[in-house]
Amino acid sequence: MKLISKTEGNSTVSPVLPEHIKNYLIDIDGTVTEDVPNEEPERMETCEPFPDALITLNKWHDEGHIITFFTSRTEEHREVTENWLNKHGFKYHGLLMNKPRGGNYHWVDNHMVRATRYTGKFTDLVEKESKIQVFQD
Repeated sequence: MKLISKTEGNSTVSPVLPEHIKNYLIDIDGTVTEDVPNEEPERMETCEPFPDALITLNKWHDEGHIITFFTSRTEEHREVTENWLNKHGFKYHGLLMNKPRGGNYHWVDNHMVRATRYTGKFTDLVEKESKIQVFQD
């Protein structure tokens, strides 16, 4: 993937992806498979992926988007998690462990962030207007 270098004034800033490419950060438990808590790691090996998640995410990967899984699973669960993703044929670029548990996430970043709440089915994304919280001008 070719990143586009940017400058502000005389300084180089973090590169950005081309506009048509998205960086997807995808949760695992409760989003691409059943919700398996860290306290029951034996279930991590035997749970099945949600078929629509596998199809949609692999399609996005094949379209050139960046797929990174992130999970509240701890680092000690990395191997079983990677094995599970590979066994079921998920195409991805990265895996981030130790996402804070408990939900109610609020992401603050200097780059554009779009959040999509998973509600039971993976499909292509559609445009929809919604209220968001922003920093005061």
